[in-house]
Amino acid sequence: MPYSVDNPELDEPEIAPTIEILYEDEHIVAIHKPAGLLVHKTYLARKERFFAMQLTRDLVGCHVFPVHRLDRPTSGVLLFAKSSDVARTLCQQFEGRDVHKHYLALVRGNMAEAGELDYPLREELDDIADKHARKDKEAQDAVTQYAPLLNSEIPYPSGRYATSRFCLVRLAPLTGRKHQLRRHMAHLRHPIIGDTTHGDGKQNRFFREHFGINRLWLLAQKMTLTHPVTGAPLSIVTEPEAEWSTVFAELGWQDDALATQPSTLIC
Repeated sequence: MPYSVDNPELDEPEIAPTIEILYEDEHIVAIHKPAGLLVHKTYLARKERFFAMQLTRDLVGCHVFPVHRLDRPTSGVLLFAKSSDVARTLCQQFEGRDVHKHYLALVRGNMAEAGELDYPLREELDDIADKHARKDKEAQDAVTQYAPLLNSEIPYPSGRYATSRFCLVRLAPLTGRKHQLRRHMAHLRHPIIGDTTHGDGKQNRFFREHFGINRLWLLAQKMTLTHPVTGAPLSIVTEPEAEWSTVFAELGWQDDALATQPSTLIC
């Protein structure tokens, strides 16, 4: 049993999460962040021992600077700069919407058509960190492209129907609002499986119990950008974790099914 800060009698050390380097040079490093790992320390994570920023620093042997967000339950491509100057350049790319990201998500229900959702979102405020922030801000523009890749219907009830339907979707956020993909898919009535804040509780419970895996089924699979120093185009891609293959098999999809699915997303 791993060490727990809530149980000091356990003396076996907690095992650090494994991170994989996807790309590295003298200026930047990109890793595959596991689901459940925070990017860096926050006031809400006083009991946490491991962070992606710390683990990446130890792995590459130098300080690294975060340049974008990736929610704790989301896995996939996470980019760091190796200097403050490079970090500043990359942040400008993100702010200018010059960095393009593709995600994979498992959602409730079947989907037939690709589309683009332009649906403004009000800023989600934290009760403690944002207690002094204005509560009456207008909704901010938020745009997401979505394209269904694979549909499945399995003969097990997760609600009032005798079967359960799921879809593998490719998502591309054209803006960067907090929890944008999760909130937009919920607005489309296709919430992401495992989303305990904006998702479907019955579907989440069914998925946990039926597949024996508890996570948010959202993966940052691909990032394209301009290298901040050389100016060359750069594409960083990662693969879904092993549990995706387990679920694919249960849903009747082959591991290589994604290779035959064209992307209809613009970016």
